[in-house]
Amino acid sequence: MAEQGVAEENVPMSSAQARQLLVDRIRSVGYAGTDAVEQAMRKVERHVFVPAVSIAEAYADDVVITKRDRDGAVSSSASMPSLMALMLDQLDIRPGMKVLEVGTGTGYNAALLATVVGDHGAVTSIDIDEKVVSGARVVLDNNGFAHVRTVAADGAIGQPDGAPYDRIIATVGAWDIPRSWYSQLADGGKLVVPLRWRGQSWSVGFDYLDGQLRSYSAVSCGFVPMIGQEDGERTEIISSDGFVQLVVDADQAITSESLVGVLDQEGVERWSKATIGGGDSFDGIWLRMSATDPGCCRLSAAPEAIQQGLCRPVIAHRDPALADATSVAYLTVRPRGSGPGGPQFELGAIGHGPSGDDLAQRLCAAISAWDLDRTAIPTVVAGPTGSHSGERGSGMRIEKTSTWLELFF
Repeated sequence: MAEQGVAEENVPMSSAQARQLLVDRIRSVGYAGTDAVEQAMRKVERHVFVPAVSIAEAYADDVVITKRDRDGAVSSSASMPSLMALMLDQLDIRPGMKVLEVGTGTGYNAALLATVVGDHGAVTSIDIDEKVVSGARVVLDNNGFAHVRTVAADGAIGQPDGAPYDRIIATVGAWDIPRSWYSQLADGGKLVVPLRWRGQSWSVGFDYLDGQLRSYSAVSCGFVPMIGQEDGERTEIISSDGFVQLVVDADQAITSESLVGVLDQEGVERWSKATIGGGDSFDGIWLRMSATDPGCCRLSAAPEAIQQGLCRPVIAHRDPALADATSVAYLTVRPRGSGPGGPQFELGAIGHGPSGDDLAQRLCAAISAWDLDRTAIPTVVAGPTGSHSGERGSGMRIEKTSTWLELFF
């Protein structure tokens, strides 16, 4: 009997069983929160869109890489199903709507969108890579989604033929919000976009009204960057050996020229008394800093820098930091015993340079403010470059090429 039981356990799941189990898991963490999104994910077969992987891999809650560029960097992929469900929840799509998707990928997300909007809705999916579009086209046609329109086009230009759209969703990372998206979105519509600023990336849900976007949700995420879009993110080296860099935006006067070697100067440690467990997220600190401090950026350190003791970031390649023309401070931790969930760590900052102590204290102040309400998310207002927000108060303004952002609590 034991041998029979083992044999039964090793029988592979069918694609249908694996799909239902995946959706059950996604629902258990609070995503696919609407009946329409849940039923679409239960119905649409993900494995036909990623035929190069096994059924188990197709229905794992993980990214499936489908294309790399000549340097080996990922240029196209099938996103984590839970993240897709979250973004579809943000989009609030309904039957009969017209939707523009920027970033066709495998075509799976377009199929989900088409299932939700139904026969009286319309989905247009665009991608700058013609091979990606043609590959998705074949799978869509062969699986009952011939009515989804696919177009090889630059996402920054959008697709004016079919506008205005009730919803626009980008499934590629965007540093900027193209002016075309403003003009192609219906007044009262919604935009969901994985948007980058100050070295971080958030899937932001925006309402569009009277020519401006106003956020109603934001969730930390990561996406393959949009190809063809002008990218205003810069990488500035700050260590003499080149192993430590800052990722900053075009509107920030933070450069390698005045910062190289700053980490060789004696560091100053400041501690916040706020603690986290090993699995706790601290992305909210970073988001708060971007809404309150003009020096907010990202520190990225190579393994060699950590091994040599040059710096002690929480996460080597993506650590929240503050910088000015001569100094830098970054987030760090130290052990603080154990709690109900396991080891605990106190959050703090290490500053280097003439104003390193001031920057470290500002970073600790942001940690303390976050610790009072770890779920607080700033409102993000956006509009085309040259327009005015109309908001009152002292929101942090971030200037991009085609758009500006204002963040405030």
